[in-house]
Amino acid sequence: MPRHAAAHPEAAASTLTLDANQHAGGPIDYLFHRVKPYLPPWLLGAGVGMLSFPAHAMWGNSAGGGVGLTLASVGLSGVTWWAGKATSAQRRLHSAITVVLGSTWFTAAALAGPTAGPLPSLFFLTLPTVAVSWNARQILRINPEGTANSADKGLLEKVGLAKTMVTSATVQPNKASFELQLPGGELTPDDVSKALPRLAGALKVAKNAVRMTPDADDSSRATLTVVPNDLLKAGARYPGPSHPGGSIADPIHLGIYEDGAHLAAFFPGDPAAHRNAMHLLVMGMTGSGKSEGGITILTEAITRRDVIVWASDPAKAEQTLGPLLPALDWAALTMDDTKAMITALRAAIPARTSWLAKYGYKQWEPACAETQADGSPGMPYLLAWFEEAAKTIRETDDDVFTGIAQEARSAGMSLVISLQRASGSQISTDTRASLGSSLVFGLRDERDAGFALPEDALDAGAAPHAWKDKKPGYCYLAANGIPETFWATPARAYLTPVGDTEWAVAAFAGVRAQCDSVTAKAAANAVGPAFTGRTRYPLPALDADPDETGVYDQEADMHGDFDYDLNPDSETAEDDGDGWIDPEAELPDVEDVVEIAPPRIPPRTRVGKNEAQRIMIELLDAFEDEGRTVVGPADFMEYCDRFNRSRSWVSGEVAAMVADGRLRETDETGRYEIVPLQAIAA
Repeated sequence: MPRHAAAHPEAAASTLTLDANQHAGGPIDYLFHRVKPYLPPWLLGAGVGMLSFPAHAMWGNSAGGGVGLTLASVGLSGVTWWAGKATSAQRRLHSAITVVLGSTWFTAAALAGPTAGPLPSLFFLTLPTVAVSWNARQILRINPEGTANSADKGLLEKVGLAKTMVTSATVQPNKASFELQLPGGELTPDDVSKALPRLAGALKVAKNAVRMTPDADDSSRATLTVVPNDLLKAGARYPGPSHPGGSIADPIHLGIYEDGAHLAAFFPGDPAAHRNAMHLLVMGMTGSGKSEGGITILTEAITRRDVIVWASDPAKAEQTLGPLLPALDWAALTMDDTKAMITALRAAIPARTSWLAKYGYKQWEPACAETQADGSPGMPYLLAWFEEAAKTIRETDDDVFTGIAQEARSAGMSLVISLQRASGSQISTDTRASLGSSLVFGLRDERDAGFALPEDALDAGAAPHAWKDKKPGYCYLAANGIPETFWATPARAYLTPVGDTEWAVAAFAGVRAQCDSVTAKAAANAVGPAFTGRTRYPLPALDADPDETGVYDQEADMHGDFDYDLNPDSETAEDDGDGWIDPEAELPDVEDVVEIAPPRIPPRTRVGKNEAQRIMIELLDAFEDEGRTVVGPADFMEYCDRFNRSRSWVSGEVAAMVADGRLRETDETGRYEIVPLQAIAA
């Protein structure tokens, strides 16, 4: 059995079934099945011989028939030579010779008779010779060993991979993988990587639908993967906590790969798995779904029992983190609070590492959060998340996170920096190098991709710049604990509705850890009231409760519809005294009927382009009258009900205003300074 068939039992079973069906009819059926592909040239020759008899009866004594047959023979030979231009030179010549021999014999037989003179001998000598020559050509074209004569040779030669052999192939419903053997000393996996765009074009698929994974042990081998259809288009809603009440050491499920597998990340390290703790760079242009992906990760984190979250967003304040605020141990929504948080993190690192050393831990592990042998309370993991970090870096220092990134892993802390573009002008290269892992959404161009993804992922075919902001949620994850073979595999982050996040915030309030005394003391000593007086937000009211185990009810919430009785012992509940409601009990009589009219929602109409542009100009004038100096597409989208246009259209109109001089670019991505009309006129 072939090696690749043995590795896939289902394929091997299908092969065996096919062979059994082929043999079921006995040896005669088997032989016919094997010979059938080689019969066409023999049948064609026999047909020419049989047609010569009626042809002779019709044209044997006709001078006109002789002229016509001769011209037809010459014309057919010429057409064959012309039609063979697109084939190889050998095939073109072989076809032309075959037609010349066949048409010449047929013309002679039609005029003189098939049995006249040497014609019968020529027929029985020429027919087998020509037919066997085509059979030999057919046999040599079929190459079960996958040598350079395989059917893939033409395609691989066309894209610059001549002499490359396809040694095996695995075909799945929407995925095909090919093992490539490169010519030693002539080609390397880097050459395959450079050929990926041409391969995608030749196969007529998206650029990032073709990927390459080099063999870790043999630089002359690589795996080519082709995924023709995008199965991530529909997306997926957040299915609920993957490990409710579990440890932060358990994987964080944040989305799905293109084959349906979970997209998961690991924050703490694991010595047994040879995995270090993760610092994460989250990057994506405006509209790419970066913030939504972050919300999903944080929603997962707040359902775990041994982690506290410090999060900062001085740019958007509550706009992004709002639903999560009650679950955060510390939320810094102003620049002053963010600076205090950074100072507190620096102070907490030595305090936490000293505690770990005291109790014999080389790095944080779930046991650290439990009560220790001497009775002292444990120390939970600390996840420090900085959303829209470009503003923080710009107003502090581009090296502000470098020390934390270099030292925090050993202290049971993970640093997450989220920004739109991790260029050298936004974040120091030392900080970027220390982060190590990256979650990358759609980007503007290939240069931006180089700031976030490792070269190995880019060489393998990762292309987030192919998505830009057209496919929100699409992403790549190149992180600790994720096999490198997945770094270039497209995925899509879950869509997490606000209601799901609020449910997790309230339902797991009793599960989440509180800030430990070691971290709290270090932070208080470093920043004082900024930490001790930090704002604590009230829990949201729930329309539902989790069950007794605290497990998220996926079926109910997938419809956004919780229908639990929050207080079965209330006066309105009929029960037998233990909280159980008798489903057979009769309902009380209806006393009052209140008719509620359905809300009247005016239909949204799509205004014309000129009208929409006029509204945009009026809005800009209104912003200027209000005293605003800086605006962006988001400001206009707040009034989208007036022109009912997409965000991309609004962004295009903003770009047009920049080109007209009405707006001026600022250092902050997506924000533009309003230029007064008087300045434009001057």
